[in-house]
Amino acid sequence: MTISLEKGQSISLAKEGSELTHIEIGVNWGAIEKKGFFGGKKYEAVDLDASVGMFDAQGNVVDTVWFRQLKSKCGSIQHSGDDREGDVGGDDGQDNEVITIDLPQVPSNVTQLALVLNSFSQQNFGDIPFANIRIHEGKAQGNSSVFAKFDVAHDESFAGKVSMIMGSVYRHGATWKFRSIGAAISERDLETSLQAFARTYTS
Repeated sequence: MTISLEKGQSISLAKEGSELTHIEIGVNWGAIEKKGFFGGKKYEAVDLDASVGMFDAQGNVVDTVWFRQLKSKCGSIQHSGDDREGDVGGDDGQDNEVITIDLPQVPSNVTQLALVLNSFSQQNFGDIPFANIRIHEGKAQGNSSVFAKFDVAHDESFAGKVSMIMGSVYRHGATWKFRSIGAAISERDLETSLQAFARTYTS
């Protein structure tokens, strides 16, 4: 059964008593619907960028995985590549960008993985029809592999904002947990968004 997460909720990355070692975090969002000529519909592409900042216990960025560096230096995190459009015509049920994490291979000095979403074209989240995160057990294979999901849209605080801290994967003793954050922030790019995460969630 898929876990539907609420904002601020934390869950263990385990299923039926066994730890999940390989997860894929998919981010899905919609293109903006607009009125076309003669009452028809047209869609404005939405270029969002899902990224991961790898943090140590002191709140320092160890490495960053994003569309300009698709694989972490240690090899434990892989990005599927840049999606510059979003879903046109409604939710197609597929992830636009997928971040693959091999948890046992994450270096021991890395204590948190920050999941950040930035609007490359500066379209604000208040105009985007939907956005969500799906945590897949193993390989992302549609809804059948979804372990947990988190809707990061439909919040009035998103209006006018172009950056968001979606959540974090963090060490909890010898295991890992996922925290759903869904916080729109005033920063406008990845670097400053990671700085905002460090100020709020690593102290």
